[in-house]
This record gives sequence, C-alpha cells and structure tokens, in this order.
Amino acid sequence: MLAVLSPGQGSQKPGFLIPWLDLPGAETKLRWWSALAGVDLVHLGTEAGAEEIKDTARTQPLLVAASLLAAGRLPLERVDVVAGHSVGELGATAIAGVLPAEAAIALAGVRGREMAAACALEPTGMSAVLGGDPEEVLAAIDKQGLHPANRNGAGQIVAAGSLDGLARLAAEPPAKARIIALQVAGAFHTPYMAPAEAALDAIAGGVTVTGPARTLLSDLDGAAVTDGGDMVRRLVRQVTAPVRWDLVMRTLAGLGVTGVLELPPAGTLAGLVKRELKGEGAPEIVTLNTPDDLPAAQDLIARHGGHPIEGAPR
Repeated sequence: MLAVLSPGQGSQKPGFLIPWLDLPGAETKLRWWSALAGVDLVHLGTEAGAEEIKDTARTQPLLVAASLLAAGRLPLERVDVVAGHSVGELGATAIAGVLPAEAAIALAGVRGREMAAACALEPTGMSAVLGGDPEEVLAAIDKQGLHPANRNGAGQIVAAGSLDGLARLAAEPPAKARIIALQVAGAFHTPYMAPAEAALDAIAGGVTVTGPARTLLSDLDGAAVTDGGDMVRRLVRQVTAPVRWDLVMRTLAGLGVTGVLELPPAGTLAGLVKRELKGEGAPEIVTLNTPDDLPAAQDLIARHGGHPIEGAPR
C-alpha cells in the first residue's frame, strides 16, 4: 500500500525547482499557476533567496505548486493514500482528486497572503520542543499561555503564541526537552490566525469539489475523509487548528502502508515517518526532490501501489 505525502512550510530551499523547469511544459504550467496565485512561482523556485521564499505569502503557493508539478509526472492511479502537512494538505487534496490543481494553487495564494497579514497584527512566533514527556511538554506549553500548533510525533511538538510566552518556555523548558526557536512570521495554527481563517472561508465555498478518488487523510484528526465538501471545510478550519501529524502517521501505520513517497521539497516528512514508524513493518521511504528521483519514485509506486483500502474510493 503506497502513501504520497506533500510537505509544508519550512521545507523549501533556494533554487529547488531549477531542475524541474527542464521538463517539457513545466515552466508554462508554473507561469499559469503564478497568475492564479498572485506570485511569480518561476522566480521563487529558481532565483529567489532563502529570505524571500521564507515569506508566508510566497512560500505557501510555491510549496503547493512544487508538489503538484512533481505529482503530475507520477502514475497517480496507483496511489492508495495521500496526506499533506499544513499547507501541504492543499496539494494532497488536489492529488486525491477533490480539488482541481488550479483551485488548490489559488487557495494557497489566498491562504498565504491572509496568514501573512494575520502575522503582522501582533508579534508572535513558534518554537519546536524536542524530546521530553509529551504530557509534560503540553502542560508546559499551556502554562505559558501558548498553543501546541504542531504535534508532529517522533518526539516533536511545536509551541506557538506570544513572544513573551515563548521566551518563558525557553527559560523553563520541560524536563529532558530542547527548545529551538523557529524562523517563522507568526503563530500559525492558533487562534491568532482567525482573520485568515475567516478570509479563506469566505471564498472556499465557491470552489467546485468532488469526492476523493483515493484515501485522503486530514491533519485535524488523522481521519480518512470521504466527502469533498467536508475536506474543504477541514482545510479552512486547519488555519487555526493544530496540525496532528502524529495522528496522520498513526493512521498510516494502522492502514498497513508499506511504501511512502514524499513530494518535493522532500525530506522533512520522510524523516518524521522514519523516526516514528520504525522496526518490523516499517514502510520503505523514497524522497522525490529532482527529476533524477522519478525512476525510484515510479518503481516504489509500481511495487507498493494499487492496493486500495476496502471500501475506499478508487
């Protein structure tokens, strides 16, 4: 059983789309998607530096475009399960057949702009908490008035909220835990993003959706979503709700996934899966970063894909 994963913000690297533009039709498609997203995806994926592509308004549509560009070179009819981390859910939802690619790109553009605007309303941030007892970590986050924005599994929880609260958390870390401040614009996946959620909600209802063609997992609770309209509502809610990647990985294990393919820019989610789903029965993992990786990705799909879950859409 084969799962395809679409990464989220923070996985981008300067110039990571350069090799993809050598493929026929890739640059033309990116220029069309740029018009829909309101940002120059070709420039951002090839010439822009790290600081420019760290901008939330630019990063989010860039990541969704990268996932969809690479997915278009794969035999998706053999993919059994799809999931995405944070904004990566938009790419995953399109790969599942719920949204047209153009709608996913346009929504990513709006999402990125509105979340950037929400970040500018007051100074907030995020810090990764690595290690420690999970319940103690969550208690420490709550004590400082912060939110567990990402529960990523593999001993990683991301705290988000006021800069003062993050400073207090760093000064009083939970036992056996390390605190690493993240270079982000604000407190994503918390109530601070409420204006962005409202803005996305105002337009999401106008998008034409269909039911998923393959099993689609949600970051809200790790559940398989069978209704396209429900998935879009979940995408909107996810702007202020925590990313429960730990539950997504638990579902991947429960479904018996044997192969995992991460789309570009790949590495982050593959690392989490490798650390969390280890030992006997651990899935084979392939990261797709350049067109040179396509043969390995296609081979993984050929060997592990095409085994739909009983009762799942196909």
